Amino acid sequence: MMTNPVLEAIYNRRSCRSFKPEPISKEIINTIIEAGNRAPSQGRVEKGKKDPLFQPWRFVVVENPEFKNQLLKTTLPIWKKSTEQMKTLFPEMYAKAMRLQEVMDEPKDMVYYSAPVILFIIGLAEYAVSCALACQNIMIAAQSLGLGSCYVGFGSLVKGDAEIVQTLELTDNERIYGPIILGYPKDIPEAHAMLSKKEEPTIKWI
Repeated sequence: MMTNPVLEAIYNRRSCRSFKPEPISKEIINTIIEAGNRAPSQGRVEKGKKDPLFQPWRFVVVENPEFKNQLLKTTLPIWKKSTEQMKTLFPEMYAKAMRLQEVMDEPKDMVYYSAPVILFIIGLAEYAVSCALACQNIMIAAQSLGLGSCYVGFGSLVKGDAEIVQTLELTDNERIYGPIILGYPKDIPEAHAMLSKKEEPTIKWI
């Protein structure tokens, strides 16, 4: 199979759920964000004119421990309720999640996995595809720089907390894409319990 550094970053990227506590430099974070900012985006038509350079996203970098704790308190009950439902519907997935939880350090953070950085990609609801492309760029860039990343859907369920909404400056027409957690991977075998193998792609040649 053909390869190069870009393809290697894509092929080797995995969802990381175990991180070392060491911080990430602002230079690296800014580099990763700029990779997201370079993603293709749908142009916006406004007042009869199309702006092809319109970027429908913005970024919020969370490193503050107190705010992280507030995010976790808001989302962990949602995770627990969903996981209990998974126990019956998807027992194998539930067992993997419980194994990962068992080996976690306290406090057990099953939403943001105690990652050093929580990166919120916030964008207009009607530009979901463009914002998703920015998220993918971010995760590939992180992999290329030796960082682990994970797109955590539960982390977006914070709109029920007015203080969080205010801090993130969320407006009614915005959505959270991700967030994406970032950090240097801690390699423990149990952390790979949540990984799923990729099947061969389905291809039709015409």
